Amino acid sequence: MMRDMLTSQELRDQLAAHRLVAIVRGADPDAALRTVVTLVTAGVPLVEVSLNTPDAPKVIAAATAELGAAGLGVGAGTVRTADDAPARRDAGATFVVTPGLSAGVTAAVDAGLPVLAGAFTATEALAADAAGATAVKLFPASAGGPSYLRALRDPLPDLHFVPVGGGGS
Repeated sequence: MMRDMLTSQELRDQLAAHRLVAIVRGADPDAALRTVVTLVTAGVPLVEVSLNTPDAPKVIAAATAELGAAGLGVGAGTVRTADDAPARRDAGATFVVTPGLSAGVTAAVDAGLPVLAGAFTATEALAADAAGATAVKLFPASAGGPSYLRALRDPLPDLHFVPVGGGGS
C-alpha cells in the first residue's frame, strides 16, 4: 500500500513538538496492531513498529489502513537491509528507524523516507547526517546518559538527536 510519507521537516517538527516516538515490538502481531492503534488514537503521533515483530509489514499496513490520515506517523523500526526500507514504505510506513549505520539508511533515503539513523559516537552521528538522515537516534542512550548527549550536542548543535533507551531487558 503506497501512501504519502512524512517529510523530513514534518518528522523533525513532530519530534520537537512531542519529544516522543513510541516503539512497538512483541511476539503477537494482533497485540502489536492493537497497541499501535491505541497509541495513535490516544494522541501519540509517531509510532515505530519494529521489524522483529512477527508480520511487522502486515501490522504496519493494517494500522495505516485502520487509522487513515491519523496513521501518517506509523513507521518501521529495526530497518537494517537495503530491502527493508522500500518494502516497508510499500506497506504504509512513513518513516524508518535504524539501529545503526547500515544499508537500510541509504535505502530509506533513496526511497524518499525520513530516517532516524542509529549512532552512538560523534563519528557515527556525522556519518548518519552525511548519509541524509533526518535525525540521529542516539542508541543506546542509557550507556551515556544526559551528560553524554550534551557532550555530543556541543560540537554538533545542528544535528537532531533522538535518545533511545537500551536499558531494558
